[in-house]
Amino acid sequence: QVQLVESGGGLVQPGGSLRLSCAASRIAFSTYNMGWYRQAPGNQRELVATIYSGGSTKYADSVKGRFTISRDNAKNTVYLQMNSLKPEDTAVYYCNAARFLSDYWGQGTQVTVSS
Repeated sequence: QVQLVESGGGLVQPGGSLRLSCAASRIAFSTYNMGWYRQAPGNQRELVATIYSGGSTKYADSVKGRFTISRDNAKNTVYLQMNSLKPEDTAVYYCNAARFLSDYWGQGTQVTVSS
């Protein structure tokens, strides 16, 4: 079955950086819009960034200028480079693959920003 496996989460100090990866298998990766979402305790899951199959990107206002989403279709992998991290970025980050009538999620990776 389809698998999305996130990695790269962890504990980082405010102002630090992390790079999340999401490796996809058993999907036609290049045809999917790929997204990163996050969910903090007590909050709803929110969209962080999207990269469309054509390569265009969209970001939540809260991360613009700090986060960069990218994809490598040859490796079936999407990345989220997170710079200038803030405590309010603390959440479980989820990878999503979506196209018409198909929607898949990874298991999530924890990102904690704390001194």
